[in-house]
Amino acid sequence: METIKLAAPCLLGIEGICADEFRRLGIENVQAENGRVLFEGDFQTLAKANLCSRYAERIQVLLAEFPAYSFEDLFQGVSQIAWEEWIGEKDCFPVKGHSVSSQLASIPDCQKIVKKAAAKRLGAKYHTSWLEESGSLHQIQFLIIKDKCSILLDTSGAGLHKRGYRRQSTLAPIKETLACAMADASHIRPFSTVIDPFCGSGTILIESALKALNIAPGLQRTFAAEQWDCIPAAVWRQAREQAQDSIRKDCDFVAYGYDIEEEAVALTMENARKAGVEKRIHAAVRDIRDFREELERAVVICNPPYGERLLDMEQARELYQIMGEKFERKSGWSYSIITPDDNFEKYFGRKSDKRRKLYNGMIKCQLHMYFR
Repeated sequence: METIKLAAPCLLGIEGICADEFRRLGIENVQAENGRVLFEGDFQTLAKANLCSRYAERIQVLLAEFPAYSFEDLFQGVSQIAWEEWIGEKDCFPVKGHSVSSQLASIPDCQKIVKKAAAKRLGAKYHTSWLEESGSLHQIQFLIIKDKCSILLDTSGAGLHKRGYRRQSTLAPIKETLACAMADASHIRPFSTVIDPFCGSGTILIESALKALNIAPGLQRTFAAEQWDCIPAAVWRQAREQAQDSIRKDCDFVAYGYDIEEEAVALTMENARKAGVEKRIHAAVRDIRDFREELERAVVICNPPYGERLLDMEQARELYQIMGEKFERKSGWSYSIITPDDNFEKYFGRKSDKRRKLYNGMIKCQLHMYFR
């Protein structure tokens, strides 16, 4: 088949990490853009990206891009797409999308035009005036930015951050894709020891373990495109076999999580069990005031409660002061702390060696890293 153009939306601030991951997977023509990564490949690439990407929010087929200043432009652009190559006569194809700084500002009207154009093309190809839409889901998405329209087909279904292990969580959990980006920035390796003194539901620990052991994050879930008739089942089977064979079984990774709530500690271990990494993770009840470790080397990664999540700002800053006292400069140790507080360094007591702008949901944060 012809080369497929693909797009992977991702959290702002991790486009480079996401692009580098695709290159390591052997994917070609990778290009990072603001909020997404573009690349090319075949059905095998599509399946591999869904199964193995730790940082993408979903994988989409980029079907077309064209200028759209009017509804007629939109209709004609969508009509030119070979929908019949992807969508069967009985398949379901709902439409959703966004428009930013464009003349076509009405989302409902754009949805109707895209749906009408796709349905007209499919009806003509299948020689029918009625498409029952009772088959597999093919979610059409449009994105219009400054009058340039992108038409995409979602292949993932549920967002890729939903790995399958975290069906329950504590208050204000960190997103799995962001937790893994923090692990990447902290240079987690197969021999690393990771500590999270605010482990919550264990997301940072689990994502670090999955990364260290090279366990594909999508192995425990399914994807919308697995139900598509146009993609052979053998493609997905082969991709899963390759991902399974790539798991590292001889690494020395270990992680320790602490929280003041017994419920959080129990949830961390339950989620670790679901993720298949419970033998690598240990969790216990402990207050940050009692933080102490005798290890020679460790990587501390944490998402402490802060003013916009769980604590008021005064309490959060008291916590930062305690962390500054407990997180000592020590050879072989590093600390990565994410927070939205612009004054974090002041209360922590020292400037970070490196900072990285990341987004926790819609909250702009800084990942403060200490390694000297």
